[in-house]
Amino acid sequence: TVPGGQSELTGLFVERPESTTVTKGKNVTFVAKVDSSDLLRKPNMKWLKGKWLDLGSKAGKHVQFKEAYDRNSKVYTYEMSIIKVVEGDAGGYRCEVTSKDKCDSCTFEVTVEGVSLPGHHCQPFSHVSDAGDLDFSALLKKRDEPKEDVDVWEILKDAKPCDYEKIAFDYGITDLRGLLKRLKKMKKVEPKKSDAFLKKLEQCYSVDKGKRTQMHVELHDPNVQVKWLKNGVEIKPSANDTRSLVSLSVLSVFCQCLSLPLSVCHVRYVFECVGNKRTLTINKSNLSDDAAYECVVGEEKSFTEVFVKEPPVTITKLLDDVHVVVGEKVEFECEVSEEGANVKWMKDGVELTKDGKYRIKKDGKKHTLVINEATIEDIGMYYVYTNGGESKGELEVEAKELEVLQSIADLSVKACEQAMFKCEVSDEKVVGKWFKDGVEVKPGNRIKMSHIGRIHKLMIDDVKPQDEGNYTFVPEGYALSLSAKLNFIGESNMFHAKVGVAIVTYHPLDHLSLSDIPPPLTDPPKIHLDTSSTGSKNTIVVVAGNKLRLDVEITGEPVPTVCWMKGDTVISEAEGRVRVETRTTLSSFVIEGAERPDEGQYSIIVTNPAGEDKAELTVKIVDVPNPPENVRCMGVGEDTATITWDPPKFDGGAPIKGYLMERKKQGSSRWTKLNFEVFESTTYEAKKMIEGVFYEMRVFAVNGIGISQPSGNSKPFMPIAPTSEPTRLTVEDVTDSTCALKWRPPERVGAGGVDGYIIEWCKEGEDNWVEANKEPVDKNTYRVKGLPTGEKLLFRVVAMNIAGRSPPCTMKQSVIIREIMEYPKIRLPRQLRTKFIRKVGEKINLVIPFQGKPRPVVNWLKDGEPLEIKSVGIRTSDFDTILFIRSAERDHSGTYTLSVQIDNMQDKADIHIQIVDKPGPPINVMVTDVWGFNAALEWKPPKDTGNTDITGYTIQKADKKTQGWFTVYEHNRRPSCTASDLVMGNEYSFRVFSENICGLSDEVAFTITVPIYIPPSDLKYNKPAFKEKDMSSSPKFTAPLVDRVVVAGYSTAISCAVRAYPKAKIVWMKNKMIIGEDPKFLMQNNQGVLTLNIRKPGQFDGGKYSCKAINDLGEDEVECRLEVRGTGPNLWISHDWAGAQPWVGLEGHRPTHLGARFFPTKGLVTEMLTNRDVNKFVHNI
Repeated sequence: TVPGGQSELTGLFVERPESTTVTKGKNVTFVAKVDSSDLLRKPNMKWLKGKWLDLGSKAGKHVQFKEAYDRNSKVYTYEMSIIKVVEGDAGGYRCEVTSKDKCDSCTFEVTVEGVSLPGHHCQPFSHVSDAGDLDFSALLKKRDEPKEDVDVWEILKDAKPCDYEKIAFDYGITDLRGLLKRLKKMKKVEPKKSDAFLKKLEQCYSVDKGKRTQMHVELHDPNVQVKWLKNGVEIKPSANDTRSLVSLSVLSVFCQCLSLPLSVCHVRYVFECVGNKRTLTINKSNLSDDAAYECVVGEEKSFTEVFVKEPPVTITKLLDDVHVVVGEKVEFECEVSEEGANVKWMKDGVELTKDGKYRIKKDGKKHTLVINEATIEDIGMYYVYTNGGESKGELEVEAKELEVLQSIADLSVKACEQAMFKCEVSDEKVVGKWFKDGVEVKPGNRIKMSHIGRIHKLMIDDVKPQDEGNYTFVPEGYALSLSAKLNFIGESNMFHAKVGVAIVTYHPLDHLSLSDIPPPLTDPPKIHLDTSSTGSKNTIVVVAGNKLRLDVEITGEPVPTVCWMKGDTVISEAEGRVRVETRTTLSSFVIEGAERPDEGQYSIIVTNPAGEDKAELTVKIVDVPNPPENVRCMGVGEDTATITWDPPKFDGGAPIKGYLMERKKQGSSRWTKLNFEVFESTTYEAKKMIEGVFYEMRVFAVNGIGISQPSGNSKPFMPIAPTSEPTRLTVEDVTDSTCALKWRPPERVGAGGVDGYIIEWCKEGEDNWVEANKEPVDKNTYRVKGLPTGEKLLFRVVAMNIAGRSPPCTMKQSVIIREIMEYPKIRLPRQLRTKFIRKVGEKINLVIPFQGKPRPVVNWLKDGEPLEIKSVGIRTSDFDTILFIRSAERDHSGTYTLSVQIDNMQDKADIHIQIVDKPGPPINVMVTDVWGFNAALEWKPPKDTGNTDITGYTIQKADKKTQGWFTVYEHNRRPSCTASDLVMGNEYSFRVFSENICGLSDEVAFTITVPIYIPPSDLKYNKPAFKEKDMSSSPKFTAPLVDRVVVAGYSTAISCAVRAYPKAKIVWMKNKMIIGEDPKFLMQNNQGVLTLNIRKPGQFDGGKYSCKAINDLGEDEVECRLEVRGTGPNLWISHDWAGAQPWVGLEGHRPTHLGARFFPTKGLVTEMLTNRDVNKFVHNI
């Protein structure tokens, strides 16, 4: 029995659990499958042991449950597993599935080997649900006397609620909550007859998302007010939309007047009131409308549920593969077909949720999975699922490698000047620390540090001697350091004059002469130029955009004069971008923001009276290289592509170290890096691509200075694998210089298809293959021409597509190019082996194949004579001959002989052609005898049979009065017949047609007129006396009136049929009131069919209509109900009995007394209504 007695047993189970025997300590699993294709919601499954024990409350280590759903077959799979079976698990089990008003159940048995004696009744599952191995049920004390089999539920039905707990304790029921639930379902609740509702809401409504749904109720009182609730909250019009409570008919009229579709009005809930029917309409249902609804009338309620089916959501933009380095941000982005759809992100079978690592964003149809900082552990395949599709994208994470774009350089700075160390690395997010002689440098008043983008700077103002030393920049997180030296130029280094020491003996001044004073010392000028740190001798390399400052120390006495030159041009500017700064013993050459034109040979010349010194140096400006050029795809594979490019025209003044490549799918804006280590060659093979998808590539050039701008995008290319080799290459024909080949297409074609085939041949024992066709052929056959006669040749075929050549299909055995002698033979078609019959005027086209090598000689004969008829055409090819006649004539009939001959070998075939036509008329048609009602006819066959046999004759007769011809016999085979059933006294004529396979003859043979006379007999007919039948009867309706539902404003009619004699009087009534001479109604009676026509009915014309038929013998009556559905707002008509003032009201508005004939109601003009007559109801919007 189904709990509660409310559900019907149906076959919901696709697969039922089966009884089994299990060894104690083993595991056992039971499987049940339920078909949900006809169910509105998910079914509810219960596993029970015995009659009452719900195993759902015992789920744990011992009893485990599993559930799965197959979207394709719409089948739910339920599994119950008992882990380490004990003796107490033996017994009967039951699984029960319910869904709304449907229910199904099945039982099965579990037998445990080694179970206790039959008299022993263990309480199954009385142990703890997680007992597992610790099961002591077998140690329970046995009862000496078995208990009687008592139905506990019958006791509980009649017991008081206060005794439930005691009864459960007495009978060992531990699941008291499950007991109460089951007992509640078992109690039958008698349906209470509703005083407010004639018809309640359906149990549930199912609607597709975006569609409209309607809920109807019918009430006893048509004037009562109703409330609609959704999830217990009353549905009211919103403040922004006062139209939410208008009638659907008013809304339709409004839209028709403005020539707008109904959907433009955006009314979410529409309430209708037509008579005693109330309707709630939900337009454009969405998931928020999936709820419980109530219709409340006073204290009574009607409940229902609305289920909104969400259409399958498909993925319109698939995921792209992402290639990043450690620490970068990752974004997987897809687009779906519906806004607000639910999607699921997964990786390695685990659903990804919002946490510190992952962020999931929704923007309309766009869904994005964000990984803030990628790590090596994030590598893998990421999936996005919807209820209608899935997509996947691969994430590749490379270890972070830092590249030094510009290292720091040694500095020589004078006192009080500024020293600035500058370096540039590839990652903008990298931070680092500065050290001096191994001690970290801290910022202060003179020392400042900056980090802008990829550039790190250390600036020291007002340089002092203690600032001299080795400075190092160390990026955090990398085993890398950049070092440079700061040289301080003080006063002791600014003058290097040679001072001679004279040993002078002291004498009094008056004893010293001028010759004893030493002369002034002189020193030739000297340039102290150090370019050892710049690489080549006297060569200075400067990165474009950087500042060059070359400090040259000069010595000499007296102070020498300094001159800087670029080629033959003297540099004398003291200010500007290129300038010279000169001090006593130091000359500085400065270039601010080095540019490529600054490159060249420079010289410095110093002079004084003691001599001259000159030094030359080369300034080389280096920059990032230009982008590579002419990026192109040279070949593709199944998931690979070979890309090549030309080196940049300008390498930036530094050798090209290599290249970096990126790719993207056509139409996408996301570029994926293909390599992090520079690639030295100009040809690269890109891998891990998807066959059949268009890609684009671009390349960066890298030198010692940095990375160039990207090259132009390559033309889109598609990774496509060549096809597999063609199959079944065979020889079809061989001549002295040709060979016909045929083959089958490749077994694997791929996304690129097959563009054609190339056939090649070579001599046996050689490897010099010669192409037989320059352009690929589309067909699977080809005749190779121009072959050497008598040679043994090998042939092979390759398939061609955009990916290139497939592997060849080579013939295993060689072919000798030599004509093969073949006996001539005619292969006569089956239909020509018998007589070939055609009608005059038809076309004849006979195709007769033959064989023979070399080509045989073909001859045609007719009746043993050469065929010389101009109307017969002959066409002959290498393998067949055609005989063609455009319009056949009887002269073309005869025996045609075809002969094919090679030397003295010959084959012949005869073809019998018969051209037929309609026959001529029969001869000498005569009447040989007449007797009674019969006449005997005879004739002779026609002279012209139409070149075929006569198949029969058609005989027709005609009397003299009507002159109409009637067929007597068809297909009469004999040249005679007897015409019967002739009429006495008539004169007849006869005619005869001859017939063959072409039809009846065009001409006819006639007989002379033959009088046939039959004398009358003495028979006399006695007419019986006629007795008139009494037709009197009381009225009886043979066709009743039928209930109808009509639309207001459209004329209608109701009909019935009555039988009565004498004629009955017809009375039409509405609501038991006789309908008089009202012009609105037209009553018709057409031979007992009664019709009442109602002209443009209004809502007040609805009600019960009856028709009564009355005569002297009695009366009969039929009735029907007419329901008028309005096209405008519902009207209430009543009277103010106190003031005898009629009033009219619109649904949703308070009734208004009619003081005048018309009154306005928010754009609607309504005429005053009388008790049963309203002439007009006009909507003006």
